[in-house]
Amino acid sequence: MSTDVLLEEFEVLESIYPTELAKLSERAVRIDAEPEEPIDGEDELRVALEVHYTDDYPDALPEMALDAIEGELGEKEEEELLDSLLKVGEENLGMAMTFALVAHLREQLSVIVKFRAQRRKEEEAEKERLAIEAEEARTRGTPVTIDSFKAWKAKFDKEVATKRAREEEEKLKALSPKEREEYKKIVTRPSGRQLFEHDGTLAISDDSLVEEGAVSVDISQYDRTAVEQEEEEEHVTFSDSD
Repeated sequence: MSTDVLLEEFEVLESIYPTELAKLSERAVRIDAEPEEPIDGEDELRVALEVHYTDDYPDALPEMALDAIEGELGEKEEEELLDSLLKVGEENLGMAMTFALVAHLREQLSVIVKFRAQRRKEEEAEKERLAIEAEEARTRGTPVTIDSFKAWKAKFDKEVATKRAREEEEKLKALSPKEREEYKKIVTRPSGRQLFEHDGTLAISDDSLVEEGAVSVDISQYDRTAVEQEEEEEHVTFSDSD
């Protein structure tokens, strides 16, 4: 490779990239590259391309390396960028190719930021969809089946029993030993309903509930006497002396 040819290419690159280019040596340069079409709101991405020219350049590919100087560049993204740069270099063998390499790099950086922006929008849309579904599920409630109701009822009954047992224990602690015994007798005494369910013969007539020696009243007799008295009053005659 003629040194004059490389110097001539350096001069052209310096005129195109006055602030982006840094000459590392007589055979190497470093050029900062940004996306050709940046996207507002997205993280900035700036990558430095280091080009080391071989003795056979431009008939042979230069050695290239990438370094993210602003933002992040994933390992897979870096590999894909280098592969695409090698393809561009192969297409330009025999010619000064650095400008073509940098131009291609800028285009691919634009593709990366566009892809990242699209992926971010899709992730936000997915999060919003999941949030909406969660809210709908919360307000709609869980459909009740026989099995789910039985499970809930068993759990509910257990919680109620546990709560009552705890309250009972606290109540007993506050009583004296004698009061505690009396209380236990009361709570263990069967209720009227329990007695009835246990022995149906307790459903007796009202006549058997009348206490012995009680005086019965014949309502019909009372009604007849009242009627007779009313009839006598209607037939009363008064004498002239009255």
